[in-house]
Amino acid sequence: MTRHLYAELSWLPRPPEDFGRQCRAATEQYDGVGARIQQLARYALGTNQLVRLAKVLDRAKEAGASVAPLIPFRLGLLANGVTDVIVRALRAGAARHGIDLECVSAGYDQIMQAALSPDSEINRSRLDAVLIAIDYRALPLPITPGDSDAARDTVARWHQALSAIRDGVRANNDVPCIFQTLAPPPEGLFGHYDRRLPGTARHVIDGINQMIVEQVAAPSDLLLDVAALAETVGLAEWHSPAQWNMAKLPFADEFVPLYTDHVARLIGALRGKSRKCLVLDLDNTLWGGVIGDDGVDGIRVAQGDPVGEAFLTVQRLALALQQRGIVLAVSSKNNDDVARMPFRQHQDMLLREEHIAVFQANWEDKARNLRAIAETLSFGLDALVLLDDNPAERALIRRELPQVAVPELPDDPALYGRTLAAAGYFEALQFSAEDRKRADFYRDNARRINLREQATDLAGYLASLQMEITFRSFDSAGRARVAQLINKSNQFNLTTRRYSEAEVAALEQDENCFTLQVRLTDTFGDNGMISVVICRRQDRETWEIDTWLMSCRVLGRGVEDAMLGELLRAARVDGVARLIGVYRPTERNGMVRDHYANLGFGEIDRRADGTTYWELATDAVARDRPIRVRREYRQLAAAPA
Repeated sequence: MTRHLYAELSWLPRPPEDFGRQCRAATEQYDGVGARIQQLARYALGTNQLVRLAKVLDRAKEAGASVAPLIPFRLGLLANGVTDVIVRALRAGAARHGIDLECVSAGYDQIMQAALSPDSEINRSRLDAVLIAIDYRALPLPITPGDSDAARDTVARWHQALSAIRDGVRANNDVPCIFQTLAPPPEGLFGHYDRRLPGTARHVIDGINQMIVEQVAAPSDLLLDVAALAETVGLAEWHSPAQWNMAKLPFADEFVPLYTDHVARLIGALRGKSRKCLVLDLDNTLWGGVIGDDGVDGIRVAQGDPVGEAFLTVQRLALALQQRGIVLAVSSKNNDDVARMPFRQHQDMLLREEHIAVFQANWEDKARNLRAIAETLSFGLDALVLLDDNPAERALIRRELPQVAVPELPDDPALYGRTLAAAGYFEALQFSAEDRKRADFYRDNARRINLREQATDLAGYLASLQMEITFRSFDSAGRARVAQLINKSNQFNLTTRRYSEAEVAALEQDENCFTLQVRLTDTFGDNGMISVVICRRQDRETWEIDTWLMSCRVLGRGVEDAMLGELLRAARVDGVARLIGVYRPTERNGMVRDHYANLGFGEIDRRADGTTYWELATDAVARDRPIRVRREYRQLAAAPA
């Protein structure tokens, strides 16, 4: 059952019977072809269907058609197995996650040559990341049972080789590397003693994998945990000796869709595509039964009851997600007071009202409620995942709100939690103390919105928040969070330029850059880091705002004005006479189209791609807002005469 759940991508709906016809029809009219390709990619496609859809994408691009909203990404692939089919399938799998993927592959088993030669295609291409996909069977792995020194030497040689590959790639590309862990063989020499005995294949591969995690992958690199994936579906199933011997396929071909989906998740996460909010149905999703009919004592959500424990598994997973920063919301067709009763009164409920940021229980259709949840949280609809046991509701949301992720659920509620986890909607590239608090930030912000809706005096409402904003230069303490915001923020992001953690570190030392990481607190608590700004000196009198992004949860509170005031003040101190703002339109940042106009900038240039340039003299005065200011940053040295 588990193998089929993963191998068949069972959280995705089955493809329609006329999938082939829809593929052919996708390029009959090129307007909107990218959206049609993405929609077709959202089915549980087999390898042949993925390859077929990739050909549709190829035809569209060869015809010069735009494939928006898919965003471009160039991936280098260094592998010592045969990956031709994998690469073709990967292009379609990436479309599922909103990515227009182009792969640049080194020749078969040419990893070291391609990584180290500046003239290789990998190093001549302008890549966004490089996937280092190594299979242990194609490289030396001496088996020396009982010889600890030889085992350490083997791990050390792998460390040296992988470090050389990484350093070669980074020297020529300066992009993240995606390192795969090694899937060990299912065959053992000593049975259960293999893992303990130095020098066995299992022991050595465990050491190599630990070395990759701890020593090879730099903070800005990514990890593709193939070892964990293979063990999840079963090592004996993952490895196909016949297919390796005949074609050097690194894993059984039935797992091509699963592997490509996992690679695409990482790439999507790099481009800010991970979901942020889990929206929960209630009846027969969080508990067994119907609260309106069965009452608090009649629903099944108790320990000792197999059905009740199945639903507790869902709650346990939701609570764990909330504790790692995923926002929880409720959307239920119910009376509000009735829907809240189990959260308040049932002693076996793990989830309580304080865990839920937005609670929508009413008799409106779910599409409207999901829109309301997204608006309250200042999320795009593509940040939401809906968990609902009702297939009719799932079909409705997929049709009305295709941006929302809606996993298919099996008949057995015991598998709801596993299915949600397997779907990988909340792929993380890193985890910080601030991530842990994120769900609380959004919950508190929902309370702020409720207070604002009750207020009749906006100025009085803003004053009642007792806001304090802290401006600080980029530094090592905030570096990971700054990079995370730069790479995840899509809506309130004026240019959507992306910088790796290493590039952020370089900006900290760049005397021609003025940087800000911005935090906000108020009477409800700490909002965390809510904005990032990068200004670059263009000449003696000019700063260009290279990056200005902000969390949507603080919109409407005067923060933009406070930030502009600080930019103007810092620029004047540095002898700068004017600020140049840049707006580069994307599929998702239309909300800030008028940002600079609203702040008093004047438009000075408009490019054919829609990019606009705006100018403001630094003797301008920003609107005053009731926000206390703290400053903890360096300023640029004044430009030489």
